[in-house]
Amino acid sequence: MTKPQNMSETAEKLKIELSRLSAKERAEIAYFLIHSLDEDIDDNLEIAWDTELTQRLEDINCKKAIGEPSSQVFSELREKYS
Repeated sequence: MTKPQNMSETAEKLKIELSRLSAKERAEIAYFLIHSLDEDIDDNLEIAWDTELTQRLEDINCKKAIGEPSSQVFSELREKYS
């Protein structure tokens, strides 16, 4: 693995130390780090998604949205990506 240009010396030392941990310990730290990024989530974005999903559910319940059988969708995806 190559060192990114902007990786600090502290980060490089941490990487070496972390690589010595067990897989379970590294997974716990990875989980922590990934979820620490969620602090930057835009609340307006979450509200917009909630609004969109609520509207889509209403469209489905009111028969405004026309769906396709999952078997058809999966068949088309298999054809496309196989």
